[in-house]
Amino acid sequence: MCEVKTLFLIDGEHYPSVIGGAIRELVERDGLEPVALFWLGGTEKVGGVGELEGLGFPVVVAQDMLRDLRTALEQLAPELVIDLSDEPVLDTPTRFAIGSLVLKAGAIYRGADFEFHPPRLESNLGKPSCSIIGTGKRSGKTAISAQLARFLVERGHRPAVVAMGRGGPLRPEVLRGAEQEITPEFLLAQCAAGKHAASDYFEDALTARVTTVGCRRCGGGMAGEAFVTNFAEGAAIAAGLPEDVIILEGSGTAIPPVQAATRILVVSAAQPFEVVGGYFGTYRLLISDYVVITMCEKPFADPPQIWRLEEEVRRVREDARILRTVFRPLPLTPIQGRSVYFTSTAPPDIGWVLRAYLEEKYDCQVVGISHNLSNRSRLLADLETAPPFELLLTELKAAAVDVATRYCVDRSLGVVYADNLPISVGEESEREFFSAVTERMLKNAGKISHD
Repeated sequence: MCEVKTLFLIDGEHYPSVIGGAIRELVERDGLEPVALFWLGGTEKVGGVGELEGLGFPVVVAQDMLRDLRTALEQLAPELVIDLSDEPVLDTPTRFAIGSLVLKAGAIYRGADFEFHPPRLESNLGKPSCSIIGTGKRSGKTAISAQLARFLVERGHRPAVVAMGRGGPLRPEVLRGAEQEITPEFLLAQCAAGKHAASDYFEDALTARVTTVGCRRCGGGMAGEAFVTNFAEGAAIAAGLPEDVIILEGSGTAIPPVQAATRILVVSAAQPFEVVGGYFGTYRLLISDYVVITMCEKPFADPPQIWRLEEEVRRVREDARILRTVFRPLPLTPIQGRSVYFTSTAPPDIGWVLRAYLEEKYDCQVVGISHNLSNRSRLLADLETAPPFELLLTELKAAAVDVATRYCVDRSLGVVYADNLPISVGEESEREFFSAVTERMLKNAGKISHD
């Protein structure tokens, strides 16, 4: 049996003889090869490191726990890290920080009643690629994917987007956004065929006008692995297309299970700090080169909250390049001079901002807004009680097709779809940021981000 290279985390709250006995038992039972013991601290039952050296294994003494563990993981390259420590030396937040470092190193993190594996990644696609992941649902991943795709087209590239969703197709489907006219009637026909016509790959194809590959996933692990997904199959299809750059779009907190040349992490400014910089948000930061903070405005967050969020990002990834953004609706066909009813997933507190923006930017009259696009029954009630309008303006999400579009087509009302356009509100422009992402994609083509 092949022995598993193992790093043991130990503390001084256990007697050395107890630590040694536990290690010997685990080695014999599980076929482990100890590469070192990593002493986390604690002095109640251990007088000094000399007592630990008598156990017969190399001992690494932590001065700065996380920094030194990172170094040990790089130098020793264990396949498995077993945590033989306990309170009070390690608390739960510290264990998540340790787990993030271990997963980032590609090892398994195992304790008495837990075991975390790094998400499995299929082979690199051999083309420039960027994985776009998030710390939560509705953080803006699809909008960032579409914006990156549009930027790449402007630079002369032919990007393909591979997207997975909880309503994706059984078998990966290719949709050529530059060739297929994506009308309300087309989307309703997709609904009639049993598809979720507001799935992300439809949205990417519609808003960026590029080739997309739609995939599905079910379930998501704490570190980002989908329980069941056909994404790798979809990515392989994209690799065989003539498109020269591939954007791999995550779903919720699920990470695309394919190696990429670089990663963008999309974070909502409305999220709690501990979700971004703690738990396995730490892991997502560690594996990402770029961070987009979305919704950087009230009521989502005030300036001190945004600064604190940036500090949390820097604490984990000091070198991360950060773009602050807000979202504004971008109608994909003209709405000037029309009375418009807008349906959105945005919360009600931002409604007045969106209304003012649409009326000033596009010279239309917004007669009402429903913020219930992700609640089918409430959305239908909002539409039935809406003031008279000529056009429905809607994001292509959630119930946009099977409820909102169907309602308007049945009543001969016009339907216009809208993108969520990310607009920089920081020192760096969107073009500067996406230019840096593009250069890294091209430079690292064929490589793995943070290998």
